[in-house]
Amino acid sequence: MTLWIILGVVALFVIMVISLYNSLVKLKNNRENAFADIDVQLKQRHDLIPQLVETVKGYASHEKETLDRVISARNGALNARTIDDKIVAENQLTSALSRLRVTLEAYPDLKANQNFLQLQEEISDIENKLSAVRRYFNSATKEYNNAVQTFPSNIIAGMFGFHKEMMFDLGTEQRANLDQAPKISF
Repeated sequence: MTLWIILGVVALFVIMVISLYNSLVKLKNNRENAFADIDVQLKQRHDLIPQLVETVKGYASHEKETLDRVISARNGALNARTIDDKIVAENQLTSALSRLRVTLEAYPDLKANQNFLQLQEEISDIENKLSAVRRYFNSATKEYNNAVQTFPSNIIAGMFGFHKEMMFDLGTEQRANLDQAPKISF
């Protein structure tokens, strides 16, 4: 009788471990799938950047340093391999694009150029889509991180090498911009 109780407890324990492990695998795969959605939007953004830079070169040729920074950040984003590396690289690219937008405010002829306006609209559309898929990715990451950090699944996570993953946030520079009050001038 005692043997059956011990075997029952062991079987229950094994079933619980398998269940928690499978749950962690599903959450990790969900996170990776969410990042695949981000990758699609990032690819479109990366494809538009050279067109944007070429359009800007004709109007703002003395902004070479800013344009080089954008191209360098794009290349870094293209070469990033892991999800965490891509998140860091994309934050740098977003920052470089933001600096470029601020710089371009000084060029009224460029802002009236039809090709530039179309590119700006396409990039804006992609940024909106990226925002939506980032929210989904961060939600999937939060679920995964919660499972990795809460008891009893944290024990299984530690045993099988699951660890807390990085969120896809705005980055420190973008967050600093949000902390500042907007400048309004008439």
